[in-house]
Amino acid sequence: MAPIPGSGLAKGLAVTLRTMTKKTVTEQYPDAQPDLPPRTRGVIGLFEENCTVCMLCARECPDWCIYIDSHKETVPAATPGGRERSRNVLDRFAIDFSLCMYCGICIEVCPFDALFWSPEFEYAETDIRELTHERDKLREWMWTVPAPPALDPGAEEPKEIGSARKTAEKLAAAQAEPTAQADPQGEES
Repeated sequence: MAPIPGSGLAKGLAVTLRTMTKKTVTEQYPDAQPDLPPRTRGVIGLFEENCTVCMLCARECPDWCIYIDSHKETVPAATPGGRERSRNVLDRFAIDFSLCMYCGICIEVCPFDALFWSPEFEYAETDIRELTHERDKLREWMWTVPAPPALDPGAEEPKEIGSARKTAEKLAAAQAEPTAQADPQGEES
């Protein structure tokens, strides 16, 4: 059977008419901020205190967009007769976001939790050379990182938290014991 002339045009106009009658879902972006999912991948934030300059993030990065400079510092002995130690001190930590492909490998391989995903996404620049952000800017983004999701209520308590709690309880009991010995009567008559 031959198609009716103009039926394709009628179907196209019907789709257009249906779309015109629906409510628009356009968000007025600069005026209204978008409602992002909680774990959005925006930029990478740096928690500098946790960084030990192990260079794992820079070595594992497939784009080689992480730049780290450091120097060794001698730490004096903690006890008399002990030996001096050396430690790495972070001088520069920069990420070139014009090269970064947001794969998250650097965050996954960091053994000391120094890198995190931040939901910040407004970091566009007019010059591509300004997309290399230094540690000060990465640290600013660290404070926009959302808190991790709550633990499963039925899950076991992490060993670290359990041992820390037991140590705190022992310390509190040891501090309460001298107070009880100083006041043996404990009750007023």
